[in-house]
Amino acid sequence: MTLDLSRRNHYGWLVVALLFLGSVLNYMDRAALGVVMPRVRGDLHLTNQEYGLAVNAFLLAYMVFYILGGRLADRLGCRRAFSVMVVFWSVAKMLHAFASGLKSLCAFRALLGIGEGGFYPTAMRGAAEWFAPEKRAKAVGVFLCGISVGTLLTQPLVAWITHQHGWRTAFLVTGGIGLLLIPPWLVTHRMIRRAYGTADPAPAATSSTAGSDGGPSLGDVLRRRKYWLILFSRAVTDAVWFFYLFWMPGYFQDVRGFDLKMVGSLLWIPYLAADFGAIGGAWASSHLIERGWGLDRSRKTLLLVSAALCVIGSNAYLATDAYTALALVSVALLGHLSWSSNIQTVITEITPQRHVAMLYGITGAVGTGMGALTQPVIGRVVDTLGYSPGFAGCGMLFLLASALLLAAGRIEKL
Repeated sequence: MTLDLSRRNHYGWLVVALLFLGSVLNYMDRAALGVVMPRVRGDLHLTNQEYGLAVNAFLLAYMVFYILGGRLADRLGCRRAFSVMVVFWSVAKMLHAFASGLKSLCAFRALLGIGEGGFYPTAMRGAAEWFAPEKRAKAVGVFLCGISVGTLLTQPLVAWITHQHGWRTAFLVTGGIGLLLIPPWLVTHRMIRRAYGTADPAPAATSSTAGSDGGPSLGDVLRRRKYWLILFSRAVTDAVWFFYLFWMPGYFQDVRGFDLKMVGSLLWIPYLAADFGAIGGAWASSHLIERGWGLDRSRKTLLLVSAALCVIGSNAYLATDAYTALALVSVALLGHLSWSSNIQTVITEITPQRHVAMLYGITGAVGTGMGALTQPVIGRVVDTLGYSPGFAGCGMLFLLASALLLAAGRIEKL
């Protein structure tokens, strides 16, 4: 039994390592457009509002396939769903190189959203398959760390490729890298099959009771107040993340005077801070649980501290110089990924095992929908009033998220 548990932990962390790489590539592919936004806007003759529409095309498709991808992951399991999604979004990213105007850019962004939409429900399904609740936040923190690593790597890589060969080549190269992830994923699951006799040995995938675990049905969960309060607590902060992801590079170029070289050499710093937030927040809450604080108290403590950091960091627009603004944005992203690691784990801790990817996908879809609704508005506000209202709104949304979290009551299985 000890040997089997040790082996399961070994393969579980190997799967998480590949999910981490998938997360890195997922965010490299979606964040590249933000880095080259000024050049794409110039070459394709787009306004900020039209750029917001292109971002919106991605988010709308992403929103729909966050749910459908979660359903697919619950049916197929993490192993098969992962392969399908990585191939689809990599090809979609490469198609961006052939954009000739607003319509084609929107179409390719939508295809990217379709491919990427189901990845995080699939990854969350993988975490639920391989890890018990008390250790799950650590696994979630690792692959969510890929969000900031991917965005961190995107800044210098895409800036350099664009400077040397143009933005179209940058899309071809970063999209093609994703296809390199499929061979190690297949090899890993071939090793798992040899060890266990099946490529899906995790309890959630193989238990005969996985489809009838005695918990509430999908419809029952969707009628629970706790689920919806946690859902919106996550969703409003997803909109904040999309603001930083899609508009921060433009802010530092348009307002703080950064050129493309400075974007590549400096804008990795906030995403490095986000890495520390993703890992540190997950590990800290798990440590508090191990010390006897309990699930509810541990998660909420870290969530509220993380929200406070995000509110402080949202004051970047008030900074008197660019480097102070960069430091405050770094504080905000550190807090944001710490919040995300914990709130997204909470979703798996309150929902039934058999519906975990689907219900997690619904929360992500609502968050993406809120992000999509705000993008054209942000574009119009930036064109008329600048970036300051967007930063102020980020702080207010984290205050709202904290209130929703507390209103949800105890963190416990429905």
